[in-house]
Amino acid sequence: MFYLRVFFRTLLGGPLPEQPEFDEERIFWDHDLRDARDRARHGDWQAARKVIEQAGNDWELRGGRMGVLGDLATTEDAWLYAWLRAEPNDASAVLLQSTMLGQRAGEARGSAPAARTSAEQFQDFHQLMEASAQVGHRAMQLAAPNDPLPWVELLGTMFADRKAVQNSFDAVFNEGRRRDPFNFDLHLTALSLKCEKWYGSHEEMFAIARGVAAAAPSGASAVVLPLFAHFEFAMRQFGWDTRTRKSLRACRKYFRRPEVQHELDQWIAKWRAAPPNRARLATCRQWIALYYVLAGKRQEAKAVFDELGQYVMPTTGWAYFWGGGEYGYLMAWWWANGVKTM
Repeated sequence: MFYLRVFFRTLLGGPLPEQPEFDEERIFWDHDLRDARDRARHGDWQAARKVIEQAGNDWELRGGRMGVLGDLATTEDAWLYAWLRAEPNDASAVLLQSTMLGQRAGEARGSAPAARTSAEQFQDFHQLMEASAQVGHRAMQLAAPNDPLPWVELLGTMFADRKAVQNSFDAVFNEGRRRDPFNFDLHLTALSLKCEKWYGSHEEMFAIARGVAAAAPSGASAVVLPLFAHFEFAMRQFGWDTRTRKSLRACRKYFRRPEVQHELDQWIAKWRAAPPNRARLATCRQWIALYYVLAGKRQEAKAVFDELGQYVMPTTGWAYFWGGGEYGYLMAWWWANGVKTM
């Protein structure tokens, strides 16, 4: 990032404003989770169990905590297996094992397009996802009556199994919705599976996103899912397998369409009409900032970047249009702050 600071200092002819810093630890707002993660790293699996239980029925908070602990277990799993040995039927421990295996599967495949992914990577991806699904079925048997998280996890394993999408998607998705009708992660996974890039179509993807956004109460994270659906659509239509100035111009033109802006502005207004769930707050804000940038709404974009603050970790959407999350976020932030970068 140093060369960018020098470039923009020269361009502006003066001191730089505080620019974003990509520091995962500095944005860690859930202090109870951070403490539990650090204690688990040193073998205290009881701390992990406690912080999950403390989330109660706030499924977005609970799911976020499971994700962070699953990420820890991906590289440091001794504490998780100690927990499983001590309490083999603990629903949270079993689900964490499924989460860990799913995250390892994603790492094994990598983020490159299919054409640049090796047969060995695909094999490891499928094997680990199959193992995650097997453990996930056991987590479903152990889950509390209203807990949707094993169903979210099982949906995620379907990225490696087209037949599972064809045979089981509806049953898994519907049961997850019955347990938590507006669950953000459940619906994000579902619309991703059903997008044209994977196993569905634009129509199916938009139906899932708009359906839950319309039904969810104001302030619910799921209300902004149509923004992500539009990102998926624009990337697939105008920037598939390439990130160039030409593709970015085409995407910006799409988000400047009056009908697109009218729809997305309505969802944002509904989301802002009530206090949001903090567990997905940063993701929602980044999606809104990305939309404003693509739509050419500089003032609105700057206001959201100011809400996000100096320390961030870019979401996937930025890479859809710039080829790299941190690069895209920084270019967009500079544009919102008055520097011509696009």
